[in-house]
Amino acid sequence: MDYLEVTPHCWPLVEKLFGAKGASGGCWCQYWRIAKGEKWEAIKGEAARQRLHDGIANGSMHGALALENGEPIGWCTFGPRRSFSRLDRAPSFTCDDADEVWSIPCYFIKPGFRGKGVATGLLSFVIQLLQARHVRVLEGYPSKPGADGKYVAAFAWTGTQGLFAKLGFTLAGNADGGKQRVRRTL
Repeated sequence: MDYLEVTPHCWPLVEKLFGAKGASGGCWCQYWRIAKGEKWEAIKGEAARQRLHDGIANGSMHGALALENGEPIGWCTFGPRRSFSRLDRAPSFTCDDADEVWSIPCYFIKPGFRGKGVATGLLSFVIQLLQARHVRVLEGYPSKPGADGKYVAAFAWTGTQGLFAKLGFTLAGNADGGKQRVRRTL
C-alpha cells in the first residue's frame, strides 16, 4: 500500500475514491468545515465538492490518500484545528490551546478495504508528515463502539478508539460522548 499527501494534481484520485455522491452522502469532507449559520442541506453535494476542490487547489485543505496498485482506497483529512470551525462550536470538543493543535477529524475507506489497516496506515503517514513540519499536538475524535463492542461503519468516519490508541493517542476530553477527543504530542 502506498500513501501520498494530496496536492492539486491528485484531484482525479480524490474524485475517483469519493465517487459521484461524494463519499458519505455528499459530504466531500466538509462536515467539520461548515461555518456558523450555514445549513448542511445547502452545502452537501456539488457545493461541498467544489469547496474541497478549491481548498485542495489553494492549499487550505489537507488530505492524504491510500493507494493499492495505484487505485485510491482511503482518505483522511487533517489540518490546523481552527480550519475545522465546527470543532470549536461543539462544547464537548473545546480546548484552551486550539491555535497550537492540528486535527485529523475524518476518514473515508472504500468498502471492501475497511478493517484491513488502511486507516492505521493513513494516520501513521499523517503523523510522519506533521512531525516533519514540527506540529506539536495532533487531535482526533474517534467514535465509541456500540454496546456490543462493534462499530457501525456509518458512524466510524472519524476513526475508532482502537485506531488512535494503537498509535499513542490518549483521552483528552468527552469521555462519555459518542465521539471522544484524543491527543498525541508529536
